[in-house]
Amino acid sequence: MEADARPDGREEELSDTIYALSSGAPPAAIAVVRISGPRADAALETLAGILPAPRTATLARLRDGVEILDDALIIRFPGPASATGEDVAELHLHGGRSVVAAVLAALARIGGLRPAAPGEFTRRAFDNGRIDLAEAEGLADLLEAETESQRRAALALAGGALSRQVQAWQAELLALAAAVEAALDFSDEDDVASLPADIPIRLVSLGTDVSIWLARPPAERLKDGVRIVIAGPPNSGKSTLLNALLGRDAAITSAIAGTTRDLIEVPVSIGGSPFLLIDTAGLRDSADEIEAIGVDRARATVANADILLWLGDADEAPAGAIRIHPKADLGPPAIPADLSVSAMTGFGLAELSRMLIQRSASLLPAEGAVALNVRHREALRALQLALEEAESVDMLIAAEALRSARMALDRITGKAGVEDMLDALFGRFCIGK
Repeated sequence: MEADARPDGREEELSDTIYALSSGAPPAAIAVVRISGPRADAALETLAGILPAPRTATLARLRDGVEILDDALIIRFPGPASATGEDVAELHLHGGRSVVAAVLAALARIGGLRPAAPGEFTRRAFDNGRIDLAEAEGLADLLEAETESQRRAALALAGGALSRQVQAWQAELLALAAAVEAALDFSDEDDVASLPADIPIRLVSLGTDVSIWLARPPAERLKDGVRIVIAGPPNSGKSTLLNALLGRDAAITSAIAGTTRDLIEVPVSIGGSPFLLIDTAGLRDSADEIEAIGVDRARATVANADILLWLGDADEAPAGAIRIHPKADLGPPAIPADLSVSAMTGFGLAELSRMLIQRSASLLPAEGAVALNVRHREALRALQLALEEAESVDMLIAAEALRSARMALDRITGKAGVEDMLDALFGRFCIGK
């Protein structure tokens, strides 16, 4: 293939040999420098003076000319059976800043090598078919995971759980398409009289399976957190409760009514699950223009809450809210609430946390299950529409709809129609990943 054969200009980039520090920033006990590309072996031999057996950690003295750089473990991973699908070498160095800097400088002086761009190792793994796009998205999510729920969902996606489901759907679509194409090709011959009778049933079954996946809680809830809105009249203890749940002072508290005038949003992990706590302005009519704006925002936020904690009179609570008596240390409420707490003494806070975790269970993906992001859901909705069109009695329409269905699934794995978002995705990765 010629160097300019790819319209996106990536052919020349893919022929480069890249290198980067792939472990954490020094100083550290060990630093791992990764090299990937056609000159990986040559670079390794230049620094170490030897070319060890594949996948065998070998102790070697690294040199830059006559200067000793480090005594390191070196490992070769010949392509295509490597992380990137091409020749890869790893240098496991002592993790001091000067050691890492000296080795990177020596690599820069070797012809045909250049520093890797952010996410370029993973991009090459994708380009060389070692991972698909859904798995790459899982790796990106894993690097950004801050809670146990996020980590487990990212591992499921990176581990190929969605990709395997897509492969199963593709296999069924191919079987259905083959049956329709056969009926079209031999429609004038006696041995194929009509479309097999089970195809509409299989289409409905596949559509139902896709609908079940689309009904799963979205990945955005894992990333942004379940929205817990704390609402009620002024001076009901909303900001104090927010601070108590966080274990720190994130909101200003005061006996002066109207202290909170705008939304205060704070992410927090409770029991390993992600939440977004939102403190709101006290709900009341106000002649103060600024406070009135805050109250309007509070009302809009209450309407969009995933879980609402209501700190006002229990009989005024919006439907579905958890009615909180927030000042249990001052006595029982006039009207029974769902839960009494005291931010001052800590009474009831553990029970409130358990209640939040319990209520969020149906709003978050199941532990370790794949969570579909916006891109996945758009592709599956396109698949649904194509499956509905495929139920047409016109076999030409059915055949074209099944081709569209396969294209929709190809967008999930990155086989088609995703060029415009690849740079943005791999730009989320750090250098060396």
